[in-house]
Amino acid sequence: MRISELSRRSGVSVTTIKYYLREGLLPPGRQTAATQAEYDDQHLRRLRLVRALTGVRGLSVSTTREVLDALTEHTGDTHLVLGLALGAVRLSDETAEHPPETAEVDALVKELGWAVNEAAPARATLAETLASLRSLGVPVDAHTLLPYARLAERTAVLDLDQLTGLDDPLEAAERALLLTVLLEPALMALRRMAQENESARRHAAE
Repeated sequence: MRISELSRRSGVSVTTIKYYLREGLLPPGRQTAATQAEYDDQHLRRLRLVRALTGVRGLSVSTTREVLDALTEHTGDTHLVLGLALGAVRLSDETAEHPPETAEVDALVKELGWAVNEAAPARATLAETLASLRSLGVPVDAHTLLPYARLAERTAVLDLDQLTGLDDPLEAAERALLLTVLLEPALMALRRMAQENESARRHAAE
């Protein structure tokens, strides 16, 4: 397809596509003339993933390039590809300081029997959240989170079910990223609605 068709099908302007080409986020098309090139479905999938990484995850161009390079390098490892796209796997070996609650999170992951990388950013996020709750006087520990974790397991099954039948790693990465990031506000809204419903059930007759 010509670049104009690539733009139409992807929803990305021709100007932006040319910028992505210059920055190495998108591989060059097959040259058909001095100033013309043709693109295929692989370009379309990668372009959609670039848009998801920059627009949905909010990554910079340089970080997006690093993620895409890593995805290309590990295309045959679907688990790693999804982790890289979602930010569940770090691109570097840099380690940040973790609060004492990190040990509790490690114990929770072990109790759940989950296969979660030790450097996964979500571990640090969970530990920092526990620390913040305690600083505000909320008596929450990692074990309190166990039933919530079980609900998260069921949600994860639904998430990964949405990727069934997608053989192309880039397409699966894009779909996983969109489902994860864009569905989070909907999941939060459903939680708020469920809380209101449960409050009505418990207290409406008072």
